[in-house]
Amino acid sequence: MAGGAAAGLGGRGTSFLTKDLQVAGKKSPAPGTTASVVQRLSMKAEPKNTIVRSTVVDITVQSTRTNSHQEALPMKRNLLIAMMFVATAGFAVAQNNAYSPSTDVLGAHLNYGRGCPACHTPHSGALGNGIQPAKGTDTGSFALWGEDASPLYGATITFAGGTETLPTGIASGSAEVKGILLCLSCHDGNLATGAMMKNKTYEALPAAYGTNSTAPTLLGNNGVSGQGAASYLTDHPVGATTTIGCNGGYNWDCTVSATGSIQPGPNMAKFINNYGFFVKPAAINNAPAVMCTTCHNQHIMNVVSVTNKPFSYTTGAVAVSGTQTGLATGYYKTMFFVLAPYDPTSTTAGSNQTTQFCRQCHGGESNEMNNGSAGTTF
Repeated sequence: MAGGAAAGLGGRGTSFLTKDLQVAGKKSPAPGTTASVVQRLSMKAEPKNTIVRSTVVDITVQSTRTNSHQEALPMKRNLLIAMMFVATAGFAVAQNNAYSPSTDVLGAHLNYGRGCPACHTPHSGALGNGIQPAKGTDTGSFALWGEDASPLYGATITFAGGTETLPTGIASGSAEVKGILLCLSCHDGNLATGAMMKNKTYEALPAAYGTNSTAPTLLGNNGVSGQGAASYLTDHPVGATTTIGCNGGYNWDCTVSATGSIQPGPNMAKFINNYGFFVKPAAINNAPAVMCTTCHNQHIMNVVSVTNKPFSYTTGAVAVSGTQTGLATGYYKTMFFVLAPYDPTSTTAGSNQTTQFCRQCHGGESNEMNNGSAGTTF
């Protein structure tokens, strides 16, 4: 717009405003005439999930000539230039996909300075962390695991709505080993108590949650029911029998393939393009089973990298077995190691991003399954 305005004014005796002057505020080639261009970048949040940028250009013209004709024009000329240039080039730029965390992405799993070896000990498994395994001889045999998972071997745990019998060792590296058993070796607090856990979230809970600023992090010792079986009854179920269903009142219009992958129906496809399918169920007994790692990425606490990959029946009528999303490529804020955009601290009116995360599995409560057209609001 600036270039066009200058050209239009050129025929009205303002040809001193050259292209170089427009862009860089350089001196005019006209004798005795100096012009300066000041560009002001104004950033205004409107609403909080967008940024509106406006560019205002002020032109100041000073003349050293004493010619009466030149002296008669400055005010009019400045007014004309200002009218052409003081135009707001406003555009809304979504900033959700440009999140840059200021703290270490490993967050709580820095383990108060012990770092990676707290979980992946270079030598001798749990013994390398000064922990004597309660039983078994397979410590460290998978993923160099450095916590003692042996008290959990073969245990049956009943969660809120599902029961899981844990593997009898870690060496197999099965979906239940790496997706549940290893997690509980730190986050159990009932059978396995050797990990150095403080039983409270590393991140502060949003003020809107309630009066407590932290939440328990030990599934078997939640601080209310006490240490023991009753504590697990307050936890979302995980395990081979906890599966993502299709059709019915609470599920998506989808089908499960013979290998346990999920094939979206039309409404689920819309949801994927409005938010995404980031969760990672494990195919167990040819069904999509929920593990701890279905919803959590234990290595990244506060940010998630998203690559735009919408679902399309024409480009790949294949079952959902990896992340697919219609969101723009970039980095999104998350919390609690959730492996998708998830920011419960958002104050944007109508923000539904945390609800969208849950709807990945619980499709019956989605907008798409209820004839709604709302997308994702950050």
